[in-house]
Amino acid sequence: MKRALALASWIDAFADGFGVVAKWAVLAACLISAANAGVRYALNVSSNAFLEIQWYLFAAAVMLGAAQVLRLNEHVRVDVLYGRYPTKVKVWVDLLGILFFLMPVMGMMIALSWPMFVSMYQSGEMSSNAGGLVRWPAMLLIPLGFALLMLQGLSEAIKRVAWLNGAYEMETHYERPLQ
Repeated sequence: MKRALALASWIDAFADGFGVVAKWAVLAACLISAANAGVRYALNVSSNAFLEIQWYLFAAAVMLGAAQVLRLNEHVRVDVLYGRYPTKVKVWVDLLGILFFLMPVMGMMIALSWPMFVSMYQSGEMSSNAGGLVRWPAMLLIPLGFALLMLQGLSEAIKRVAWLNGAYEMETHYERPLQ
């Protein structure tokens, strides 16, 4: 169990690194958006590349930050009954959800998105907009983000199994969002 928990710790640190990248992507997107709007209104000049890089940065924030959101237990749940469950039941629900939903779906999404990335990379596909950007960097974010989420799912599964065996202490508090 110690080796598995060490792996989980490594995955958590890896996800933290991509979480930092996601935070910077949000800031960069905001700054580019503000600059683009300022230049457009002040100088009546616009650039499709500036618009597209905002989309790419937003995609980076979402796809690279998703694993961090899962790690921090801040992901969206369909909370009909979950908040009323005792802690042990919540941990089992999380574990089964990770194993039977998250992991297979992430595997499928990686398998489906990787060939599209490879195709775009090999062809050098460009945006159809004048002055637009090459598309493969944005497409790479899709399988990369799903792979990070799958890795983080593995880490979360390890931690839950360890918690159920009494070998690991984790924060199990769940606060239902205000409606």
